[in-house]
Amino acid sequence: MLEELDIRNLGPIREATIAPAAGMTAITGETGAGKSMLLSAIRLVSGGAAESSRVSAGADEAWAQAIFALSDDAVASEHSGDTNDAGSGDADSGFTGAAAAVAKAHDAGVDPEDGELFLSRTVRASGRSRAVLGGKSVPRSVLGAIAGELVIIHGQTDQLKIAAAARQREFLDRVAGDEAELAAYRKAWDALAAMDERLERLRSQESSARQQADYLRESIDRINRTDPQPGEDEELKARRERIENAADIAQGVGSALGALDASQVDVDAADGASAVELINHAVTSLRAIRVGGTFAEQADRLESINADLGDVVFALSQELGDEGSVEDLDQINGRIHELGDLTRRWGPTLADVLAWRDKAAFDLEDLDASPEKVAELESERQTLYDAALAAADVLSAARVAAAADLGARVTEELGSLAMLGASLEVRVTPRDKADDPLGPYGRDDIAFLFTPFEGSPQLPMGKSASGGELSRLMLALELVAADTRGGADQTFIFDEVDAGVGGKAAVELGKRLARLARSAQVIVVTHLAQVASWADAQFVVTKEPPDADDDDLGVVTTIAEVNGETRVHEIARMLSGSESEASLDHARELLSDSRLTLPLAGAGAAGD
Repeated sequence: MLEELDIRNLGPIREATIAPAAGMTAITGETGAGKSMLLSAIRLVSGGAAESSRVSAGADEAWAQAIFALSDDAVASEHSGDTNDAGSGDADSGFTGAAAAVAKAHDAGVDPEDGELFLSRTVRASGRSRAVLGGKSVPRSVLGAIAGELVIIHGQTDQLKIAAAARQREFLDRVAGDEAELAAYRKAWDALAAMDERLERLRSQESSARQQADYLRESIDRINRTDPQPGEDEELKARRERIENAADIAQGVGSALGALDASQVDVDAADGASAVELINHAVTSLRAIRVGGTFAEQADRLESINADLGDVVFALSQELGDEGSVEDLDQINGRIHELGDLTRRWGPTLADVLAWRDKAAFDLEDLDASPEKVAELESERQTLYDAALAAADVLSAARVAAAADLGARVTEELGSLAMLGASLEVRVTPRDKADDPLGPYGRDDIAFLFTPFEGSPQLPMGKSASGGELSRLMLALELVAADTRGGADQTFIFDEVDAGVGGKAAVELGKRLARLARSAQVIVVTHLAQVASWADAQFVVTKEPPDADDDDLGVVTTIAEVNGETRVHEIARMLSGSESEASLDHARELLSDSRLTLPLAGAGAAGD
């Protein structure tokens, strides 16, 4: 919910802080006092257009900040991983309302701090603006996306959003509670869309794509014929080096073995004793000394050295005669040449060649536009289409049932909002099967058709009502949605909802706004005391003349919360334009009746 709204130098408002109630808050004041600036501030922090003309006279910049308090569930949702791929709100995260706002803020690199999100906007007199989310500069579109999940404004310029078919579908899905059906359909639709994309690529291949397929096929065949093994080329090069240096190796190894252990090679005994023999002789000599101590220790060390020499002799003896022949060298060079050709084209290593081959085989499947391949995929596509169509039928059935109930209940609410004879029909129409009827959200065309008065033609919503009528229609819609689906973790702002309403209808209007406030935060800009009396908190916007010493600043607007007797006086002013004893008594009675008829959580602020 909106916990606090701070405004600086916006139009006639020099400085104001509003802390709306958790339930219903009324914004009142004389006509022209500047109540519209509050909506301007909300729109500003919601990413709306920044107009330098809104900066107060004499100020360098205007600034507005909205602080939203989030439920623990909304904050935890970002880390829960409990998402679905289709919902009536945020299509990417699967969340709606505050949870979707948290997800979008996280994507922008900002997480809630102590369960709060801070959205602010600065507009300079030069016309430039700056959007800030949680202390971090962001594009204003980010503020718009996040605020769009937290605040719903029903004002004259905002009502037209519901005229969009997508918004009407989202609203019906929200009331229908068809998240499971929609998620099942979206899964089937995504699989079908992926197959259609694959088939489209195959069917639209030109000669260059076919040449690419031929190239991949020939390259894969070439690599497979050669059958390279990882590291094979390096092993062959090492073997080639031994063969090419065979004479030097034989001479060096033979000479070393002769010096270490003459028995391992065919050498003339006249060459002298070998190292092994000499060490053995030294060990025997030391052992012959009958005095222990250092002589025995040195003999042990020499025996250890002799054992190591034995290992060296054995290793060198294995190298004799293992260099290969000239014929082996020819074969090795030929194989190295084959492998080198592969690494030059698809390397630089044989591992890279093998990785390229595997990827090419995968790419070739999508480039293979043979009739057999296309026919195979078309058969798979038909299976996917049938599954998506079946899921769409299930989704349509849920929508049709919800549409009938929504239309009937909204029509009933309209009768209590001074709109007798008005009605709403929610029409769910399957698309013509002659064309492909399926889309990302099913197979239905959804239309909200409104009749503002008896005998009026039925017209699409947004084209058949005034601003006040649309506000009341939206109130009726939100009431039914709240009654059907429970509370919404959003803030509803109503402007002009009381246009053309008075008397008993105004009381009923206030009662329904208070009813909606049981499950969501409601802020209403109103000039009717019968509406304001139902609020948990009331703020009065007052226009004051400039100080004589500072008349260049023009008219100044102040905003203050009223309660107790101060609120009684404001309600009396709204009732009769005066604060006579009769109007004050009437105001007290109105506030008392509002509380008694519909007790609200936190209602003590309404008149205490």
